[in-house]
Amino acid sequence: MEGTGTRGAILALAACLFVLLSYQAGRLWLAERDTRSDSLRRLERGAALEPGNAEAWDALGRFRQLDFTNPDPSGALADYQQAVRANPLSAHHWMNLAAAYEANGDIEQARDAFLHARSVYPMSAEVAWNYGNFLLRQDQSAQGYREIQHAVRSDPKLLTLAISRTWRSSRDVNALLDQVLPAAADAYVLALDYFASAKQVDPGLVVWQRLVALGAPVALVKSFPFLDELIAEDRSSDARKVWMDALAMAGLNHDEPLGHSLIWNGDFAQDFIGGGLGWRWHTPVGVDFAFDSAPQTYGVRSAEFFFGGGNNLELTEPQQYVAVEPNRSYRFHGYMRTESISTEMGMRFLIIDPNHAGAVTVMTENLTGSHPWTATDLEVVTGPETHFVLVSLRRDASRMFDNKLSGTAWIADVSLVAAEPRNPSEVERPSR
Repeated sequence: MEGTGTRGAILALAACLFVLLSYQAGRLWLAERDTRSDSLRRLERGAALEPGNAEAWDALGRFRQLDFTNPDPSGALADYQQAVRANPLSAHHWMNLAAAYEANGDIEQARDAFLHARSVYPMSAEVAWNYGNFLLRQDQSAQGYREIQHAVRSDPKLLTLAISRTWRSSRDVNALLDQVLPAAADAYVLALDYFASAKQVDPGLVVWQRLVALGAPVALVKSFPFLDELIAEDRSSDARKVWMDALAMAGLNHDEPLGHSLIWNGDFAQDFIGGGLGWRWHTPVGVDFAFDSAPQTYGVRSAEFFFGGGNNLELTEPQQYVAVEPNRSYRFHGYMRTESISTEMGMRFLIIDPNHAGAVTVMTENLTGSHPWTATDLEVVTGPETHFVLVSLRRDASRMFDNKLSGTAWIADVSLVAAEPRNPSEVERPSR
C-alpha cells in the first residue's frame, strides 16, 4: 500500500508540473505572438505577460512612437525606460531610449542614453553613427564629425550617407575631408560621385586634388561621372586637367597628342576608353567593329565599321568631347574610306557644340558607295559660349523604302588643331 501511495503522489506531482509547464509555455507563446503583433492592445498584453522581456517593451515603445495617427511620445519613453531596465546591456535599446528623450525635448537625458549605448558597445558603427548625427543636430559639429568618422571606419557602407549628411550640415568640403572621410581613394571617389550627382563641381575639384595627392592608382572609369558633370557645366580647362590627372593615376599614356591636336587618341593607337575625353563607343546593334591597319602617314591604326544590312541605323559614335576655347578658329582633319555603303545616307564626320544648340554645327561630305581614302579638312569656329565640341562619326537614318545600311567604313588620323589668331589684336581667351 505504501508503494501504491508513493506512486500516486509522484503521478500527482508530475501532473501538476505538466499543468504548470503547459501554462508557462502557453503564456510564453501568447507573449511571443503578441510582441510581434501590429495591435497596441496585444502588444500591451504581451509586455504585461512578460514584464522582464526587454524586446516586448521595446516593440511596444516603437509602436507608440511610430503611430502617426495617435502618437504617444510619453508612453513610448516609458516603454523604452522599461526595456533598458530589463536589459541594460543592449545598445539598441539605449539608442531607442535616446531617440525618445530627444523627441520629448530632453536633450541631456538623450545624450546620457547615447553615452550608455556607447559604453555597452564602444565599437558599434550604428551607435557612433546615430550619436554623431544627434550631435550635429545640437550644432556640435566637431564632436559629431568624430563620431561619424568612427562609424564609417567601422562600416564603409555608411560612407555615401556620411558624405551627404556632412555636406548638407556644413557645406564645408574641407570639414568633410579633414574630419569625416578616411584619406583613402575609395572614399574620395565616392565623394566625387556625390558632388557630380549634386552638380557641385567646385567642392568636387577640392576632393579631386586630395585624390591626386594620395598618389594611389585609380581606375580611369572612376573619373567618368565627374568628368561628365564638368563637360555638362562647360568647365573645359578643369575637365582637361582632371583628364590628364586621371590618365596618370590609371597608369595610362598621358602625353599630349602629336601636332598639338586636341583630340585624344586620334591615331587610334590605343583602344577606345569609353568615357571622359576619350573616344566613346558602345557597339550599336548591326555594327561589327575592329581596328585595322592604316595607310602610311594616316596614323597608327584605322577604325573599321562593318554594317550587315539588317538595320536602318542612326549612328552617332564613336564620339569624343573635346575641350576648346570660345571665339576661336580650329582646323579639323580626318581620313575616311568606304566600301559599298548602301542608301542615300552614308558616313560623315559631325562636329557640334553639345551644350549650346546651333552654336557650332560642321559636317563633312556624305560618303556613300565606295571611296578610297579621302582627306577631309574643315574650319571650325567656336561661338562665344562654346567650351566643348563633340566630334563623331555620323550616319542619319534613311528615309528610303530600301533603307537597311550595309557596307564598310574606315576612319583614321583624326585631329583638331587651334588655328592662329584671325588678326594680330586677337588675344586668346582662357576657357573656364
